[in-house]
Amino acid sequence: MCAVEILTLVVGLALTVLAVTTLSNRWGLSAPLVLIVVGLVGSYLPFIHEPTLSPELVLVGILPPLLYTAAHNTSLMDFRDNLSAIGWLSIGLVLFTAAGIGLLAWGLLPLPFAAAFALGAIVAPPDAVAATAVAKQIGLPRRVVTILEGESLVNDATALVSLRTATGALTAAVTVGAVLLDFAKAVVVAIVVGVVVAKVAAYVLKRTSDPVATTALSFLLPFIAFAPAEQFHASGVLSVVVAGLLIGHMAPVVETAQSRVTTRINWKTITYLLENSVFLLVGLQTRSIVSGASSSPLGWGRIVAACLLVLLGVMLLRVVWIMATRFVVRVRQRQGVTPWQESALIAWAGMRGVVTLAAALTLPLATPHRAVLVLIALVVTAGTLLIQGLTLPVLARRLDVHGPDPREDALQEATVYARAVEAGRRAMEAEAGPDDAATIATLRDQAERRVNAIWERLGRSDDQKETPSQTYRRLRTAAITAEREEVLRVRSEGEVESEVISAVLAALDFEETSLMRVEQRVRRLRALSPALPEAPCEHLADSPTYVEPRTHGECIGCQAEGTTPVHIRLCLACGYVGCCDSSEGRHATRHYEATGHPTMRSFEPGESWRWCFVDNLLASGD
Repeated sequence: MCAVEILTLVVGLALTVLAVTTLSNRWGLSAPLVLIVVGLVGSYLPFIHEPTLSPELVLVGILPPLLYTAAHNTSLMDFRDNLSAIGWLSIGLVLFTAAGIGLLAWGLLPLPFAAAFALGAIVAPPDAVAATAVAKQIGLPRRVVTILEGESLVNDATALVSLRTATGALTAAVTVGAVLLDFAKAVVVAIVVGVVVAKVAAYVLKRTSDPVATTALSFLLPFIAFAPAEQFHASGVLSVVVAGLLIGHMAPVVETAQSRVTTRINWKTITYLLENSVFLLVGLQTRSIVSGASSSPLGWGRIVAACLLVLLGVMLLRVVWIMATRFVVRVRQRQGVTPWQESALIAWAGMRGVVTLAAALTLPLATPHRAVLVLIALVVTAGTLLIQGLTLPVLARRLDVHGPDPREDALQEATVYARAVEAGRRAMEAEAGPDDAATIATLRDQAERRVNAIWERLGRSDDQKETPSQTYRRLRTAAITAEREEVLRVRSEGEVESEVISAVLAALDFEETSLMRVEQRVRRLRALSPALPEAPCEHLADSPTYVEPRTHGECIGCQAEGTTPVHIRLCLACGYVGCCDSSEGRHATRHYEATGHPTMRSFEPGESWRWCFVDNLLASGD
């Protein structure tokens, strides 16, 4: 293939990915599923050149950066809290599936058990992208998404080590002790390498303020973690995951804010192209793999039966394992028992991906019936993606399992942000001089406005009434548009240096982007959450929406104790004015604990909601 043909192929793949994902998002379809169908159909079109899917390209070139960015964006705390469930899936389930499918394939096909077990290891790990992409799109609970992400991060390591052992057994005798020792070495060495890479990277990142250099280093880190682990015959993918988890956890401390923003944007673009391209590539392999299996002496009847039975076995073994081990995992889970509905969703979210197909292509050429084994891997990949991927949203709706309430997120966000603002206020006042009073007042107003903007999301949606933050965003956006037009007019005159113009435009773009992101979150909150109910419990049904306050917005407890309130609440039984739980005094809650008055409402501008202390429920305030 000449250079022009390679360039045409790469551009064609990228354009197809862009077009399909854009249309899928517009029509509310799952882009990975549509891409694999497009690739499958495209593989049989005579004018499309089928790209060769090299296993080295996938396992060395594509998998490390995808695993790294997934691990980098995964909460280390959430991963730790769900480590028991993740371990049972990423290690126990992979080995259980590999053994079960190995026995099934051994009985269906004339294969040595080592080759059959190799097939089991190939089809055992769910994809690191497919399951979580679908899970996030349909809005599953965060714990479910965390478990699926954690499983997909680690299970590739278990599967690839198992595959390496099985392929080795095809040419030489192995013992159980040697297998266990090899597995332990692969895991321990990989963890050590990942930790060392993360520590060294943190040291370098902390001393690098250039965002371009930081981004370039972040692109190299997956391969820096992968290569030495593989050199020591350990699990390179596990090393990448460990490094990604640790660096992601340390990033807010070791990287500058500008570096984090730049790195995040660049990685988002890279992962967007890689993640979606792999699904298209899987579909494009269909014709060549089917053609290769057609020369097998086994006959199409036996081949098709083996493909369908292995596909069915992969899905059933996952359900059996998860439902059986659920009672073991619950003993170790600090959060309590996983509801059976969530376990059912996790059991059904076992979509395979490009790693399964790439792993199949690594089988030695001398493997008995290799072409058939590769076809089985393709059928399992495409079958699980289409069957489970298409039915998972339906199952989630039938089981009434949904993601976190954005209103609860807004409450938590406001609380955390208010605590941060209070810490910032104290530091600012400690740093300020005698002539900084006006500046402190301005900064305090800006901070209060940011917190209030979060609380305002909890108000009722009313198209005729803007909250103060919505008004600010509307007016500031109009001002930015006019400012940009003026800067462009100045640029056209050619009297100001182009670098100065670019710097001013970049600052305006950054501010406008921030405003747009806030507005998008508000719209998402309104779209995903119904309007607050007027009376979700008897206490809110019996309470008024407003009473005469004892003060004009000052916290009574803070006035008496000399503390500073963050937000003000109004007791709907007696008119007591107290501060929220983000405040030092927590006088609203303390008033409820002392009097038993069950309901209160927000006493902040632009907010319209009530709260029941007894039932922990929100209601509208109008």
